Amino acid sequence: MEAARLPDSRLGRITISNRAIAQIVGLTALECYGVVGLDGGRVGRLLGRDDPTRGVEVKPGVEGLAVALHVVVEYGLNLAEVASTVRSRVSYEVGRLTGLEVASVEVHIGDLRRSA
Repeated sequence: MEAARLPDSRLGRITISNRAIAQIVGLTALECYGVVGLDGGRVGRLLGRDDPTRGVEVKPGVEGLAVALHVVVEYGLNLAEVASTVRSRVSYEVGRLTGLEVASVEVHIGDLRRSA
């Protein structure tokens, strides 16, 4: 598994797995207003697992992390505003919690759901 690496210090080296970063992304997205779930595609729906990394991709790059996530949004909300909020919150929280630079956050709205 690939991992993001922080600059070495005299005390040693720190690496953070992509899965750990994906968990931060997924849990942060689920806290955002209007997001009712993560969309892992057909396979994720068939397995029915409640995994915070489902529908999240993290790729380390030269300029920082590239994050892509697929979300399910509550029907009736402004999709652009929800996506913008998710993008900014995810970028901020990943940077705050890991110390890594986030180059991009792509939010894909895969489905809409009415609240019960």
